[in-house]
Amino acid sequence: MNRPYVICHMVTSVDGKVTGEFLRRPECESATEIYYEINREYKEQGSGGFICGRVTMEESFTGGFYPDLSGYRPVARECGHYMNCWFDKTLEANYFAIAFDPKGRLGWQSNVIEDSDPGYGGAAIIEVLTEQVDPRYLAYLEEKEISYCFAGESEIDVPLALETLSLHLKPAFYLLEGGSIVNGHLLRADCVDELSLVQAPLTAGNDGKPLFSGGDIRSFELTRAESKKDCLVLNYKKK
Repeated sequence: MNRPYVICHMVTSVDGKVTGEFLRRPECESATEIYYEINREYKEQGSGGFICGRVTMEESFTGGFYPDLSGYRPVARECGHYMNCWFDKTLEANYFAIAFDPKGRLGWQSNVIEDSDPGYGGAAIIEVLTEQVDPRYLAYLEEKEISYCFAGESEIDVPLALETLSLHLKPAFYLLEGGSIVNGHLLRADCVDELSLVQAPLTAGNDGKPLFSGGDIRSFELTRAESKKDCLVLNYKKK
């Protein structure tokens, strides 16, 4: 399979959580800063952008907005299924925000990420969908000139999604930046090639979700372990 290289880049607690109250504690600020620094470094090294699930995109960029689709005409199926839609501006770009959004629930105000952080701002948005999407949502995306592609009937077929991205886009690697559910999907599909973890110096306890929700057993080799501002910066590569 021809697919891009995937690096899972996350902040974690000592007990392996990636969501929860610990992320908002002062003790986690250094880990968050290091995480964003590394994200920008990856962009300088040629990262093609970041892959996130619907919940993470909603929390970080769309703020829960969802469009009123009542005024949109449904996009028709062709050959029994919905067709991919690629805009020239997307194909010409080199940095992307890739949303794994199975049913099409994200409300975008623009076709690029609007964020002051250069590691995110300006990334061209791509929606990865399933056939469960409301066909009016496709018309909404086309009005916004947001490219979209399909990978699966009801759940995203991760290898197919990555192969489709590789077929149409130039970047050789992307960052997988959660959350827990989409991380687990990629791990089960054996499509996580490297881990880049910033471990904050506190536990999350019973709160929050693990790095990989429902993930399989995979073997990695430690390639970097560095102490920085009371945090651990860790890198692992798949064996």
